[in-house]
Amino acid sequence: MTLIDVAIIGGGASGTTTAFHLATKSKNVYILEKSISSPERICGGGMSAAVQNWFPFNLQPIVDEVITNVEFSWCNADKVVAELSGSSPFWIVKREKLDSFLLDQALNAGCNLLTTFNVVNIKKISDIWQITALDGRQVEAKAVVIADGSQSPWPKTFNLGPNQQKFASTYSGRVKRKGNLRDETARFEFGLVKNGFAWAFPLKDAVNIGMGTFLDNKNSISVEEILKSFLPDLGLDTSEVIGEEKKLRVWNGHSKLNGEGILLVGDAASLCDPFLAEGLRPALMSGFEAAKCLLYWLDGDINDLDSYTKTIQKNWGNSMAWGKRISQVFYRFPKAGYQLGVKRQTAPKRIAQILSGEMNYEDIAKRVIKRLLFQNSSS
Repeated sequence: MTLIDVAIIGGGASGTTTAFHLATKSKNVYILEKSISSPERICGGGMSAAVQNWFPFNLQPIVDEVITNVEFSWCNADKVVAELSGSSPFWIVKREKLDSFLLDQALNAGCNLLTTFNVVNIKKISDIWQITALDGRQVEAKAVVIADGSQSPWPKTFNLGPNQQKFASTYSGRVKRKGNLRDETARFEFGLVKNGFAWAFPLKDAVNIGMGTFLDNKNSISVEEILKSFLPDLGLDTSEVIGEEKKLRVWNGHSKLNGEGILLVGDAASLCDPFLAEGLRPALMSGFEAAKCLLYWLDGDINDLDSYTKTIQKNWGNSMAWGKRISQVFYRFPKAGYQLGVKRQTAPKRIAQILSGEMNYEDIAKRVIKRLLFQNSSS
C-alpha cells in the first residue's frame, strides 16, 4: 500500500479547497467521498466575494447572482432595505456548481478522488493514519483532514471541536423560478420563524429558500406553516418548492481543531455562523488555512498543527464569540431585536457589511447587546 501525504474525508467545498492547495504544491492527496455527487445540492449558497482571496483562479463563472441590496422584514411587513457597498459584495451560488467546480480544480492540480469510500474506521499506527472504508478498501496517510460536514462522527472520536456540539435546525429548498424577488436582492425574514429567521436568495433562474432556528438544539421548524406565509409574499407557491430539513452544526465556543496529523475543516469544525448561518466563507477559509499549515508540517518547517487552531480562532472564532452572544439575545427577544436592531438606521448596513466580510461581530456586538438587554429589562 502506498503511503500518501494527506487523506481528506469528504469532497465538499472545504475539503476540495484543502486538496487543491496541497496538490498545487505537489503533495500526494486523496479525497475520500462516500457518495457520487448528486445533481442538486440545495443550501443557501450565499458567500462573501472576499472568498476570492483564497483562490488563484476566478470564481465569477460559477456565481449566479451578485447581491447589491439586502431586504429585511418582520412577518412579511415593516420592511427595511440596505444597500451593499464596498469592494466585497455578497455572492449567491448553486452549491452543487461550487462543489463540482472546486473538485475539478483540485483534480486538475493532481489530487486523486475515491468515490463510494464510506469511512468506517480511522486509526493511527505509529505515525501513519490508516483509513478503512465499509467495503474494506484502505488508505494510509501522513495526515488526515476531516471535511465530511455537520453529521461527521469523527470530531467526537478524536476529541476535537467544541465540547458540546450545538446544532441549528434548518430547512433548505429551491423554487425553479424567481417570483417577484428582485434581481440582486437577498431577503431576510425575522418574524415567521421562532428563535430564528427565513431567507430567500435569488439565482439566475430560481430562488434558494431557507430557514433556521438557533437557540434550542431540540427545536424543530414548522416548515409547511412558514412556507405558506413566506412564499406568497415572494410571488411563489408551496407546491413549487423542493427541499429538506437538516441539522447544521454551528460555532459553539473556541475549541481545539487539530491533533497530531489530523485537523477539522468547514461544518465538521463547527464553524457555521451562529447568528446568520453563514457556512461557506468559513468552510473555504478553513480549507485554505488547513492546506497552508499542512504544507509547513509536511515539509518539516513546523512540528505540530497547533497554528491552524490559533489562526481559525483569530480570523473567525473571535468574531463568532460575539456573534453567538448577539444570537442569544436577539433570538430570545426577536421583536425587540428587529425594532431596536434591524430597524435602527445604521443596522441593516452593518449586517450587510458582516455578510460581505467588511466588518465582524466584534465591531458592533457590545452596543447591540447593551441596547437589547437594557430595553427588555426596562419594559
